[in-house]
Amino acid sequence: MAMAAGAARTSVWLVVRPAPATRRRTDAAPSGLDRDRITAATVHLLDAEGLGRFSMRRLAGRLGVTAMSLYWYVDTKHDLLELALDRALGELPLPGDGAPGDGAPGGWPGGLRALAQGYRRVLADHAWIAPLAAEYPNIGPHARALDAALKRLLDAVGLTDAGRAGAHLAVSQFLHGCGGAGTVRRAPEADFGLALDILIAGIGAKAAAGGTVPDQAGPRPDPDR
Repeated sequence: MAMAAGAARTSVWLVVRPAPATRRRTDAAPSGLDRDRITAATVHLLDAEGLGRFSMRRLAGRLGVTAMSLYWYVDTKHDLLELALDRALGELPLPGDGAPGDGAPGGWPGGLRALAQGYRRVLADHAWIAPLAAEYPNIGPHARALDAALKRLLDAVGLTDAGRAGAHLAVSQFLHGCGGAGTVRRAPEADFGLALDILIAGIGAKAAAGGTVPDQAGPRPDPDR
């Protein structure tokens, strides 16, 4: 799935495309087709047949159109995979959009636990998310909403700026690692729950300590002794 060496592409989320009716194609735009329907069909095809078998031709067959018809709405297969990735992330329930921790029973620990468990379920439902999340920039609207929800939860912890950034990195790595699926063996549910408890406890302990990095050099000698 990787791009060829030296090849460059712009994320579908950063490209402003003309409307299908203004694009120059030799064939007419297919009736009843739009980007949302194509993206939904992409998710279903990836779920059914896996990432390795996905192709524009197979997708077109599922939709009952020609492969060229799809290019009225996307420029490349990579665009569709990015769109499908973000659509699948949209299945994840997020804490409320109000104050930090809003809508999260049990405060930020409960919100963080629910977020991690929900993300794990989404990855289990769509095994192709993990490799795509590693390949493409996660900057679609649902990916940004997930990141914003995580930041709101961590804002409620009471960490310093550096501590909050460290906690954000730790949680992100945990979600993509321990919560993931695919080529890496998926952690059993009990192991995942224990690891999540330890992560939450560590964040809480850091907040209780003031969110600062402890001195690793040990106690300094008393100059008066």
